[in-house]
Amino acid sequence: MTSLVASSFFPKVGHCLPTTNQQDLSYFLILIMFIRPPLEIQVTSRQIPQWNCIPNTSIQSKPLMIYHQAFEASPEELKQHFRMVGEVTPGWVYTMYSQTHFHSTTHEVLGVVSGSAYLCFGGEGNPGRFETRVEKGDMIIIPAGVGHRLLHEPDLDKGSFKMVGAYPQNKTWDMCYGQSGDEEKCRNIESLGWFQADPLYGTDGPALRV
Repeated sequence: MTSLVASSFFPKVGHCLPTTNQQDLSYFLILIMFIRPPLEIQVTSRQIPQWNCIPNTSIQSKPLMIYHQAFEASPEELKQHFRMVGEVTPGWVYTMYSQTHFHSTTHEVLGVVSGSAYLCFGGEGNPGRFETRVEKGDMIIIPAGVGHRLLHEPDLDKGSFKMVGAYPQNKTWDMCYGQSGDEEKCRNIESLGWFQADPLYGTDGPALRV
């Protein structure tokens, strides 16, 4: 992995650095070596049309984004990195539900920390859906309203697919399934702000260019 030393990254996280504790500072410098610089990663972006009661990217036109092989870190290391960048708060470590669902109250950031899986974005019956394989080291940004579900895990990886789930500061996620009655919840999406910093890279990253 290439060390991330871009100066634009440090102002966002600098306030988190304990300058009086050399051990913690050393940990920070080691940790960022697990993050591949943004210019060295491939990023997949997709706009997904509305499908029935699943709005997908139709409300804000912010794309689904996948940063491929962007990091190499344990769940705790990735959580700590998210905290230091400061744009999202890490929460759970788990797989993805196998039923299509979306969130109306927040965007979602998922960092794959083990295994691989095939995912479906947009709703299974949606002609404009996006199906893809993700693996350890990928980071997914799912805008509010985008339906998503686990399709299956490869046999060799079965049971090992895990992600760190993280959300913008002071946001909590809800569960919507594209059913009657979700239309009212979808109005929340219109007023949601986008990321002020890239969840992985801070002041310079792909999420700030959409």
